Amino acid sequence: MPPSALASAPPSVSTSVLPSGLAGLDTILKGGLLPGRAYQVRGRPGTGKTILGWHFLAAPGLADTDSGPSLLITFDEPADQLRADAEQFGFGPSTAEILDLSPTSETFFDQGNPDSFYGSSNLSLGPIAEKVTSTVEALDPTRIVVDSMSHFRQFIADTGEERMQTLSFLRYLKEKDATVLLLSEQRAPAEENLNYLSDGIIELERGPSGRTLQVQKQRGRGFRDGTHALVIDETGMSVHPRLEPTDQGTSEVGSIFSTGVPALDELLSGGIENNTVTMISGPSGVGKTTLGLQVLKEAAGRGQPGALLSFEEEEAVLLRRSRQVNIPIQEMIDRGTLSVHQFRPWSFEPGTFAHCVRQLATAETEIVMLDALDGYRECGPPEQIRQQLHRLCRYLVENDVTVLLINETRAITGTFEATEWGISHLADNLLFLRYLEMEGELRKAIGMLKKRAGEFEKTLREFEIGAYGIRVGEPLSQLRGILSGTPEWTERPRGVSGDGQGAGTSLHVSE
Repeated sequence: MPPSALASAPPSVSTSVLPSGLAGLDTILKGGLLPGRAYQVRGRPGTGKTILGWHFLAAPGLADTDSGPSLLITFDEPADQLRADAEQFGFGPSTAEILDLSPTSETFFDQGNPDSFYGSSNLSLGPIAEKVTSTVEALDPTRIVVDSMSHFRQFIADTGEERMQTLSFLRYLKEKDATVLLLSEQRAPAEENLNYLSDGIIELERGPSGRTLQVQKQRGRGFRDGTHALVIDETGMSVHPRLEPTDQGTSEVGSIFSTGVPALDELLSGGIENNTVTMISGPSGVGKTTLGLQVLKEAAGRGQPGALLSFEEEEAVLLRRSRQVNIPIQEMIDRGTLSVHQFRPWSFEPGTFAHCVRQLATAETEIVMLDALDGYRECGPPEQIRQQLHRLCRYLVENDVTVLLINETRAITGTFEATEWGISHLADNLLFLRYLEMEGELRKAIGMLKKRAGEFEKTLREFEIGAYGIRVGEPLSQLRGILSGTPEWTERPRGVSGDGQGAGTSLHVSE
């Protein structure tokens, strides 16, 4: 390493930030990277370190600080293989110059050649330093990626000098006004020195729930803490910051809107408030999704666009079922008053989902329905999913979006449970549907368990779905034991005999 590399003068400092090449990462870094700094990107093999490096090399520059070319220094893969892989993601030869310091096939037969980097058992940094400095001096790059620092350290003969040599190397690159990404293995013991010397640390991981990114450190600038989703596809890499409520949105309960079913509005003391979270809970087949679609239909009729995030039914099945109950989903989609987004638990990408929710919150969408929480629940560990759901609901409400959550309970009748995994506290309003066994016939009832914004009717009403939509009956005030699933008459209505004759007509149902 030349003496100038050991100079104590600090690198140039700019108040501007440098785009990382990934918009989501820039958001996490609160604008981007600081020019003239060295950032470590660490992770296990296959987590996407090199792809992130290509995005950084291809990023647009700043007119005052970033006008030079980009350089990739590789100690691992040969240049031709790197370029072939990069082309798969749309990065052409003009993206960066490559300094190839990887071992060649001749190295295997050239162990005794002192002029070869790898030709001796005692590897030396000297020839490597000469190659690096001559290339940097000639090219004058402003963006540099080193792949990888794990192999760079192999050229330092004395492990006691590792920290000094690594610091010298980084200072040399930064004194050339370069911003540097150092790719390294995740949390390897030998990486400790690099952790201290780096100005920032970006950690990539790949697990059962997908790929993630986390910023561990950034000197001179703040960053968003926590784990964020990362997606790699044929277009390259994208980073999706996790949804973070900021308490800067409206988050105030809005005006009440009608569900379109007068008797249900009576139960709700007028309807549902805008900018609230309403959970519709009940067993399979009781009508939860249909009730949610009815609310979306009524909102669309008032000019409030809605969105359905589905974890269960295929869109074709949903369209067919909605036609059978007089809810024109297809017409709403055609008019642009409803959008349908499907997610499958077995191929769920948290980043894609968060990105979709963020887009809905910033678009004209005013009401979002998530159907169903059981499908969403299968996408990760229960505690993690509960936290994500909490952030999702608060984020949408703060952005003036009304939320409907469809929650399935397992018990058909018997002991009543509003939810089965401790999420009822997320809801401002909790509507529940129940099956009832009445006079030997299976019936349904609807009730309200809580409403934070005001009063509600404390009784239950019969609930039916027919060819003309939803029908809700009068309060079932003469029944007791409804929540047990096997109610009994306290006072038998006129027209109901002891043997159950007339039970099917005893309850008046209003449109």
